[in-house]
Amino acid sequence: MNPLRLLEIACNSAASALAAQQGGADRVELFENLEQGGTTPSYGTLAVTRDRLRIPLYVLVRPRPGDFHYGPLEAEIMLRDIATCRQLGCDGVVIGALDADGGIDLPLCRELVNAAGPMGVTFHRAFDAARDLPAALEQVVGLGCERVLSSGGQAGAQAGVAMLAALVRQAGTRLSVMAGAGLTAANIGAVARESGCRELHASAKAVRRSAMHHHNPALVGLERDWLQSDATQVAALRQALSSLD
Repeated sequence: MNPLRLLEIACNSAASALAAQQGGADRVELFENLEQGGTTPSYGTLAVTRDRLRIPLYVLVRPRPGDFHYGPLEAEIMLRDIATCRQLGCDGVVIGALDADGGIDLPLCRELVNAAGPMGVTFHRAFDAARDLPAALEQVVGLGCERVLSSGGQAGAQAGVAMLAALVRQAGTRLSVMAGAGLTAANIGAVARESGCRELHASAKAVRRSAMHHHNPALVGLERDWLQSDATQVAALRQALSSLD
């Protein structure tokens, strides 16, 4: 394993987190609702994953799908979720919020960072929805976050690699820029080289087929199969990073 490049796997369940660990991931980001960009996982999912996982566990704190502009009720939910993460001994949380004009919501984000206490803090891809990424990066640095997850403001990290490289240069040693979105074993090495990112984030997802013999085809929206992180794909990502010079 190349210790200079860290692989974080985005996991939508406890089973996904264990698959990530088996495949050689360095860290897990845990959430639910992968198809909607991720929301905070349930208490049970958090507790079981924390009990079983030996690698660092970061938890997405996002109360709903949609935009990243939150009201007081949603802020209270996020603060309580962070308190739960601390109680369960999670290693970190993944937070982010914007104001209505596309800037970082500094008052709310400061509350969230302060609530995290000794836990690590990643700023999630709300960053990519910001109006001005270089300005937003300075704000995230000022919040004291360890890292920011970004695709360089594009649909995928490969398309945003030039912006990611610029953000890496801008951040210097103050904060880690972690490349994520659309990374596979086929492209993760090139994104790592071209962007200069030392942390890479991927979901390594595959379809899990249901063991159910009975199926009611009229139940649209209640499909039998689901997406889950796959240990073989995680291992391929790990190998692609390890093979870099």
